[in-house]
Amino acid sequence: MTYLQAIVIAIIEGLTEFLPISSTYHMKLTSVIMGIKDNDEFIKLFIESIQFGAIISVIVLYWRKFLDFTKLSFYYKIIVAFVPAAIVGFLLKKHIEKVLGDLLIMTIITFLGGFLLLFVDKWFNKSDDDNIDNVTYKKSFFIGIYQLLAIVFPGFSRSFATIMGGMQQKLSRKLAAEFSFFLAVPTLAGAFVLSIWDAHKKNPEFLTGNNLTFIILGNIIAFIVAMLAIKGFIAILTKYGFKAFGYYRIIMGAIVILLIAFHVI
Repeated sequence: MTYLQAIVIAIIEGLTEFLPISSTYHMKLTSVIMGIKDNDEFIKLFIESIQFGAIISVIVLYWRKFLDFTKLSFYYKIIVAFVPAAIVGFLLKKHIEKVLGDLLIMTIITFLGGFLLLFVDKWFNKSDDDNIDNVTYKKSFFIGIYQLLAIVFPGFSRSFATIMGGMQQKLSRKLAAEFSFFLAVPTLAGAFVLSIWDAHKKNPEFLTGNNLTFIILGNIIAFIVAMLAIKGFIAILTKYGFKAFGYYRIIMGAIVILLIAFHVI
């Protein structure tokens, strides 16, 4: 892995982590296009670990809400939403790793998910409730259930799944997106800790020297880019909805499927 490759992948992570287009898929696709080997264990670790930078961007941007310790119910609701993903993610770890290694499967999931995005606003956009205090434990749990779509079907997009779940539970687009951002903190933090721990057990040298430099650099870049992406996404989502992202996924997926079919990538 080169510094240029690390920087490009980190930029892709920051841009796509909170958009409904699947950051994991885009980083996988980017690494393939750049000629990085599928069996490169450090690349897998790098992709999982730089999500930590995106987590920090949420805490920084929403520190007034996220660090308001006078409202403990907020944290309890996030935990309730996180539990389904924690359980299923642990049970399906091998399945997830297998699917993440198959670019074609992830591309098909990305492609099909694009069609869902075209209709989400029509199906669920029936609320202007922006008050996070109105998110009940029941709503939190069902949003967490929706998050399972991204775990069972890598390439679906965690952000898309949780925002769709929030809108189905009568949250406004803006509040559904913000709750999705907050839910990303324990979800991605858990994935980050597990990836670092597994890497350390397999080979402690993964976290030393240039590898450690790459991870630190990647997290810094992902943090900065994610800050900008979140602000832009909220503005686009509030004003225009999901259709543009749906068309992007359909076009992008179709192109990549053709490239795979003709052995270009």
